[in-house]
Amino acid sequence: MSQEQQHTAQISLEVNGRPHQLEVRHHWSLLDVLREQLDLTGSKRGCDRGECGSCTVLLDGAPVYSCLILAVQVRGRSVLTVEGLADEGKLDPVQQAFLDQDGGQCGYCTPGFLMSAKALLDANPQPDDSQIREALAGNLCRCNAYGRIIQGVLTAARAMKEGSS
Repeated sequence: MSQEQQHTAQISLEVNGRPHQLEVRHHWSLLDVLREQLDLTGSKRGCDRGECGSCTVLLDGAPVYSCLILAVQVRGRSVLTVEGLADEGKLDPVQQAFLDQDGGQCGYCTPGFLMSAKALLDANPQPDDSQIREALAGNLCRCNAYGRIIQGVLTAARAMKEGSS
């Protein structure tokens, strides 16, 4: 076994509903694999310290900072990225609401906010303002669009309620 092979691992995981078999280096983060191996660049590299939330994805339905998770830790698990939100070209209600409320601003933090909002609404379809603020607390917006982002989540919750009625 070569020295390089000693520092790699084979992993299988599901990303956006599709199975993948990958060879990864032991030190690669989930964010590295998503961006570099799978060409899913929606998750942004912000701080690389789990402080900004721009790399947030859903791991088995829970929001996580993909910069802090080693790729080998997601073996056999399911990952949802912002690219996986739309269904056959139709935006997810969260995406549509952010668009309608201009919650994207520059757009750099938007994927992380979308994923955190998606996790919140999946767990609590009718959150109040304080629950939204708490769920989004791990995401930073440098454009200071927090009011529009919160409005986007509230709009998505209403749209989802109306869609299920």
